[in-house]
Amino acid sequence: MIKPHGSDTLNPLFEYDTEKHHALITEAETLPSLLVSSAAAANAVMLGAGYFTPLAGYMKLADALSVAKNLKTTDGLFWPVPIVNMVQDAQGVTAGSRIALRDPNVEGNPVLAIMNVEAVETASDEDINEMAQQMFATQDPNHPGVSAFKSQGNILLSGPIQVLNFSYFQTDFPDTFRTAVEIRNEIAERGWGKVVAFQTRNPMHRAHEELCRMAMEDLDADGVLIHMLLGKLKPGDIPAHVRDASIRKMVELYFPPNTVMITGYGFDMLYAGPREAVLHAIFRQNCGCSHLIVGRDHAGVGDYYGAFDAQTIFDESVPDDALEIEIYRADHTAWSKKLGKVVMMRDAPGHTKEDFILLSGTKVREMLGNGIAPPPEFSRPEVAKILMDYYQNLDS
Repeated sequence: MIKPHGSDTLNPLFEYDTEKHHALITEAETLPSLLVSSAAAANAVMLGAGYFTPLAGYMKLADALSVAKNLKTTDGLFWPVPIVNMVQDAQGVTAGSRIALRDPNVEGNPVLAIMNVEAVETASDEDINEMAQQMFATQDPNHPGVSAFKSQGNILLSGPIQVLNFSYFQTDFPDTFRTAVEIRNEIAERGWGKVVAFQTRNPMHRAHEELCRMAMEDLDADGVLIHMLLGKLKPGDIPAHVRDASIRKMVELYFPPNTVMITGYGFDMLYAGPREAVLHAIFRQNCGCSHLIVGRDHAGVGDYYGAFDAQTIFDESVPDDALEIEIYRADHTAWSKKLGKVVMMRDAPGHTKEDFILLSGTKVREMLGNGIAPPPEFSRPEVAKILMDYYQNLDS
């Protein structure tokens, strides 16, 4: 199986030893505590689950700036986005202290992790703007990633952490949330060698379904990991439990047995386009996947990125030896009326726009909300039914 990023073995920061785990929970009640942002909590979950191997904790300011500007830490580790714990008020926390990090997303704010604080640093407005510009290619406050990043605060707490739980992800999505450790183990149990990862924050329509098939066939892969984001999204996006139900129904009815793993990960969407695509590649490599499907406007939002910027970044900014995982480059996929099947539009010569069934997200939401199923060439009827029920309940 493919090696983890920057390491021979995974480095999950969750404390799995039962006695040590209990001792840490007891200790946490005696420590000063800090309520962290949702973004910092999601970083802790990803660190705990091994997805962010080989990182040992939150980055210091110099590393965060180096990653933003140069896609590598100060000691040369290739990494695409800062993994930070930024707060508005450090509440007297000093370097050398040991603190409990509390979860903002769970009632009662339970302890999520214990942190050894190595540095407390204040980022200047110039530093924050520089990181935002490099990560998101904009400082527009209307960009959901920019607004979330800049709202966290400008005090960076850096240092290693020991993770004690996986926030709400394990309890709310017990059948779907999986750590990188668990995914690697299941890939091994299934006997898969070549595995394609499909990233999604949306339900999967016919085009997505066929794209997974195309990638598996083109690469002669053993299986596909459908890996859905379970964390926070922007307003208007479909919640995770609805996506989960629709994807499970699609796989149950339309894929052969032992060809698909349906899993999810605990992270808030960044909407960072190309930079987020590279992050997606890193943690899919840590899962044991050999390939990641990168399609049109991968991890994008609005018109902030070019349609294929998330592919070209791998050519222009990712050194040849930085990653072992490879990307599978996908074009926009749609149903061809001429050919009677889903195709990549680049592979359909002699077609005009009218030869494809193309529906905007707005149009699809409008149809579903009115109880009208999109055409079967666009969405499987069983999937459309789940989505229609959701949208109609919004209005009731």
